[in-house]
Amino acid sequence: MYRMSETMSTNEEKKLPLNGRRAIPPNNSNDEENEVPEMEAFGLIPRGFNPRDYLRVEDIYMFKDPHEINKQEHHTDKYYNPKLIVRRGQSFQIQIYFNRPYKPETDQFWLEFLMGRYPQQNKGTYIPILVGNVLKPGQWGAKIIHRENNSIRLSIMSSTTCIIGKFRLYVAVLTPFGILRTRRNSATDTYILFNPWCQMDAVYLDDEKEREEYVLNDVGIVFHGNVEDIKSRSWSYGQFEENVLDACLFLMDKAELELSGRGNPIKICRVASAVINSRDDNGVIAGSWNNTYDYGVAPSAWTGSVDILLEYYSSKQPVRYGQCWVFAGVFNTFLRCLGIPARLITNYSSAHDNNANLRLDFFLDDEGKVDTRLTKDSVWNYHCWNEAWMTRPDLPVGFGGWQVVDGTPQETSDGMYRCGPASVQAIKHGHVCFQFDSPFVYAEVNSDIFYTKMEKNGTQVVESIDTTHIGQLIVTKEVGGDGMMDITAEYKFREGSDEERLALETAVMYGVKKQSIQDTTYQPQTDVEMDFQAQKAVLGNDFKVTVTFRNKSRNSYTATTYLSGNIVFYTGVTKSEFKKHSFSAKLEPSSSSSFDIVIKSSEYMSDLLEQASFHFFVTARINETGKILAVQKATVLEIPTLRIKTKGELVAGKETSVIVEFTNPLKQTLENVTLRLEGPGVLRTIKKQFGRIPMNSTLTWEVKCIPMRPGLRKLIASLSCDALRHVYGELNVQVQKP
Repeated sequence: MYRMSETMSTNEEKKLPLNGRRAIPPNNSNDEENEVPEMEAFGLIPRGFNPRDYLRVEDIYMFKDPHEINKQEHHTDKYYNPKLIVRRGQSFQIQIYFNRPYKPETDQFWLEFLMGRYPQQNKGTYIPILVGNVLKPGQWGAKIIHRENNSIRLSIMSSTTCIIGKFRLYVAVLTPFGILRTRRNSATDTYILFNPWCQMDAVYLDDEKEREEYVLNDVGIVFHGNVEDIKSRSWSYGQFEENVLDACLFLMDKAELELSGRGNPIKICRVASAVINSRDDNGVIAGSWNNTYDYGVAPSAWTGSVDILLEYYSSKQPVRYGQCWVFAGVFNTFLRCLGIPARLITNYSSAHDNNANLRLDFFLDDEGKVDTRLTKDSVWNYHCWNEAWMTRPDLPVGFGGWQVVDGTPQETSDGMYRCGPASVQAIKHGHVCFQFDSPFVYAEVNSDIFYTKMEKNGTQVVESIDTTHIGQLIVTKEVGGDGMMDITAEYKFREGSDEERLALETAVMYGVKKQSIQDTTYQPQTDVEMDFQAQKAVLGNDFKVTVTFRNKSRNSYTATTYLSGNIVFYTGVTKSEFKKHSFSAKLEPSSSSSFDIVIKSSEYMSDLLEQASFHFFVTARINETGKILAVQKATVLEIPTLRIKTKGELVAGKETSVIVEFTNPLKQTLENVTLRLEGPGVLRTIKKQFGRIPMNSTLTWEVKCIPMRPGLRKLIASLSCDALRHVYGELNVQVQKP
């Protein structure tokens, strides 16, 4: 393979040979530039020619400060970035100073916006803009709105389908002998973003409160825990912080998305869902679900996206480590930063069905215990993904709006670990034939759990089916507040309704595999019901669980009952069984009976994983009929929290103190403790290591900082050590104007 080198303004660059199908190499880096001549001659230049005799640009003023017209009108005043940032399909202003007054009769000039190494007009990477008399909505154009002495003020309109990214600006003046251009000046670089305020943009969102939440809010809430015990924590998206916009543009370069495709939110979401995780493309975050986080940060210790994105932007290597909410948090930052409305979703009891047959198989052995060797599918206590808002011109009418995108590497799609965009509307109605990855998401929220017993001769007998366990609750943060909004009805019809059955039949018709059950193999015990409850418990304490039987028949039964308590990852994968308990229950006719089992802290503390999740399986055999009842339930312990306080009132630009406190509630000393504290607009992330915190003692950490932005802000802290993770604290603070 030969290499030809070509001198560039920035560096000597290794170029691949051109292939036979393309006239120019792929143009997929927003960072690279070409050299633009300051004098482009039309032929031989006569001896007496002096460029100074013609109209010459002395200066260009971009109105790019946060308080000036462009950033105010385009809702980009929060970006911590000195350059001009505007949204597409909406006019912005610049002022050009010439060496003499501009004469429209004889002077001719135009603007040029360029992107990448090989700008081309038909690809949207070279945009010449002539000055005219009117601006047409949604199309590139410019008109003069003010003339004074040697200067003119222009109003410039960008196209509603314009590429998203950073453009270089040149002003070109026509002379009889050639074109004179301004010199390359990075101060006039212009970022163009998606515009949810513009009706003609593919990401247009019509509600101002929703735009403020889904585009402009730089903190959010992650809901975790499980259905019975919902927990929440704050996450700092930080999409406006310094260098984050450049880091997000770099992700598209890393994913090698052609520049010409970067005006399309569908393409951007699809490539981003692959590049957010490090599987198969060295993307942003390396996932780890095995409770060992050597040479990296435990997923639970992150408080926001900024550290992760900036570390990746500088090191170009995957950042260790993430789990689903970390992938979703960073993805949300990416989408909001570029101007695509986005929200973080939690699906409780999420199916990870590794063969997409709408059926999770839990295999039971002779004793009625779950056989972990045979069972490949798992139920995640919760799983986080994102929704992005956009039109779907590639699908039939009615499937635009919220689209599921998921950066957590679970299964491959078209050969890469990525997922989406999949229309939420299509998932609800079972139209899973529409791209991308709808069947997988449909299974995550709609699968049934089958408890199957393997007989000695190899036949499988279905003992029990649970149709309501999966996708019990789907939530996101409410608009304008920290509360929870239930959006289950956006994904599915009411359990057991006619519409639900119809959606399921539609999904099956479109090829979601669902095995039918012959009535002969499955006849459940219908006259006895079994339920299981766990008492709310604090980490480090004993608690009790209760198994309740309701015998609705007139017969007396005895039930041989087996309880298995497992310590699990939040993905439902078992680490160890810490409790085995069998008992025989006598069930009197037409009555209920309850049985309590005590779980001691000494039984679970040594093996506990960071999310303090337990998973209980209860199986009971009715001896008189041989039928099996099965129930499973996840439960989460209460984890202690951090306290955050401030000293006095917070004023923008003045130094203040933030105090973080934590009391160790465990019956052991905590060692190698890491604390993190951050708050967008108040302070960049600060980390501190503490050697040890003895039992019952309190740690106090004081941090000095200078808040930058006035308004309502949020401080977020986390504590992490081997014995205790997922410890958070947060505080809303009002930063006063100076």
